[in-house]
Order: sequence, then C-alpha cells, then structure tokens
Amino acid sequence: MSVQPVNIPVNKISVSPYMEYNTNMPHIYSLTNLSSYRPNVLASSTTNYCSFNQPKVDYFVKQKEQALSYLTDILQHSNNEAQITETLYIVDRMIENGTKGVDKMYPVLSRFNNTNSPFIQTFLAGIYRKIQVPDAFGPLVAMLIRNSVNPPQTNFDPNEEVGGAILAYLSDRFRH
Repeated sequence: MSVQPVNIPVNKISVSPYMEYNTNMPHIYSLTNLSSYRPNVLASSTTNYCSFNQPKVDYFVKQKEQALSYLTDILQHSNNEAQITETLYIVDRMIENGTKGVDKMYPVLSRFNNTNSPFIQTFLAGIYRKIQVPDAFGPLVAMLIRNSVNPPQTNFDPNEEVGGAILAYLSDRFRH
C-alpha cells in the first residue's frame, strides 16, 4: 500500500507520512523528540511480530474516548498498511483499557473486511472478537475461507486470530 497525500489541517503537526499529531489534543511529544520518531516494523521473514511506537500507543490509549475520532479519521483515510496496522493495534489496546464506544467504529473498521493483509486481518479480528458487532461475523467467516483457499505467504498467521474471533462469536451466542 502506498501513502496517499492528505490535506492536513492547520491544527495538526505532520511528522512523517505515517504519523500526525493533533495539536488540539494535549500531547506528550515536544518538538525536540518528534524527530526521534521510529517507524512501525511489521513482521517479516526474520520476525513473527510487529513493533510499534510504544510512547505513541500509550498516549492514545490514555486518551480513551477522546482519541476515537482522531483514530477513526486515520482509518477512514489511510492507505498505508503499517499505519493502519498500528492504528488497529492502538484501538485494540484501548478496548483492553476499558475505552467505550469502539463498537460504533464498525462502519470505518468494515473498510478492511476484504483486505488480504495478514497484519490488518489479525488486528481487525482481535477487535471484532472484543466488540462482538453482529455485522462482523460474516466478514470474519469470509476472511477465514479466503485465507484457506489462498493462504497468506507470511510468518504472521491471521487465521489463528480470525478463527478465535469466530469461536468467540459462537461461544457467546450459546452461553445465554
């Protein structure tokens, strides 16, 4: 995926094609340490994990509901696989931290239902497992079937998380 040029409003500081900080939100970054930005590292043939900018992740997780509109905007407009994956990771961590309202992001999250990216699929399935939006069940099944027919050529296996999300949907339905 390539980075698409985006008109950045005056209230955002552009640090790199992968990251912007909204100056309307009080943030922990000073102009001196913005230059030390470390890009996301997706899993490769030598690693089976992703590495993200942890201070950035922690910052957004602490913002809770206040950060959802900003993250939604990133997910609506980004075509960069690393940025999307990091943003989905942040959203997943926010759910773990008790952030409410992530289920209302489904229309934006559904943009990625047909992706072939194993990274996006994995983090999307993890989010769907936690928010249990009924509309996400069908896309999860389709994702698993698509990956079974054309297995991703990567050390990062999305089928584990996709299958787990499907099982979570089914087990929660039969628990009542």
